[in-house]
Amino acid sequence: MAFYLITGGAGFIGSHIVEELVRRRERVRVLDNFSTGRRENLAPFLEHVELVEGDLRDLSTVRRVAEGVDYILHQAALPSVPRSIADPLTSNDSNVTGTLHLLIAARDAGVKRVVYASSSSVYGDNPTLPKREDMSPAPKSPYAVSKLAGEYYCRVFAQAYGLETVCLRYFNVFGPRQDPASQYAAVIPKFITALLRDEPPTIYGDGHQSRDFTYVSNVVRANLLAATAPDVSGRVFNVACGERYTVLDLVAVLTEILGTHITPVHTAPRPGDVRHSLADITAAREALGYRVEVNFHEGLRRTVAWYREHILVY
Repeated sequence: MAFYLITGGAGFIGSHIVEELVRRRERVRVLDNFSTGRRENLAPFLEHVELVEGDLRDLSTVRRVAEGVDYILHQAALPSVPRSIADPLTSNDSNVTGTLHLLIAARDAGVKRVVYASSSSVYGDNPTLPKREDMSPAPKSPYAVSKLAGEYYCRVFAQAYGLETVCLRYFNVFGPRQDPASQYAAVIPKFITALLRDEPPTIYGDGHQSRDFTYVSNVVRANLLAATAPDVSGRVFNVACGERYTVLDLVAVLTEILGTHITPVHTAPRPGDVRHSLADITAAREALGYRVEVNFHEGLRRTVAWYREHILVY
């Protein structure tokens, strides 16, 4: 039985990782400040989890939760491009300073490996597709800058201190438990909840922008592979499906699944958003053994089914 610390474990992705680790009967500790995480996300398996309410910006707390653990899966962040543009200082404090605190604590506690949740946003609007890990980053938002800074800190701690680190660049993760209510919510939960309420979804721009949408169980699998794969310390991997769909494609698939015929409304594009995104996942497949287990269409079906049952929660 290995001992895992999941930062942001009450959040969308973090809670799915916790659920899988509990299913595998691993020992799990969660650190979350509940700024965006929800206690309800952990409720079904909370009796099997050690929950610590605390903030990554408090180094003493981070040192305490890092003690004795084997692996840290670092999911905690303020994960929004628009939010980072509105408040870049808080984004930096949480995402950069918090990550640095975690790496210091992991180094001093003798943690075997830290897996860091990064983002495809670090690539920016480089027109070359698909995005490969060896491409030069070109972040367009404070959020993307903060994620790239975290990657660099991970690399430095691997090189300078011998702390094993692996960075995973997530591409537009979606699935159950993703909060649609925030003004900074992601597109898929916002669209699903709007359509379930017979309201038109709002598209920023013309809708021809494209994304490599990635169902959350694929990301969970990538994290667990990255924690224990040999000879990958200091590396960065894309985590995605390797397919892209436009926002208009997304609306079409959702309306087909839901059996609705609601026309979306369009508004001005958002600053900081990239135009197109598509991942090359060859490196993760070869080095981690990563495979896409749930594709875009099946992921949407599962996600819609979940929101049908939980729409009143939001």
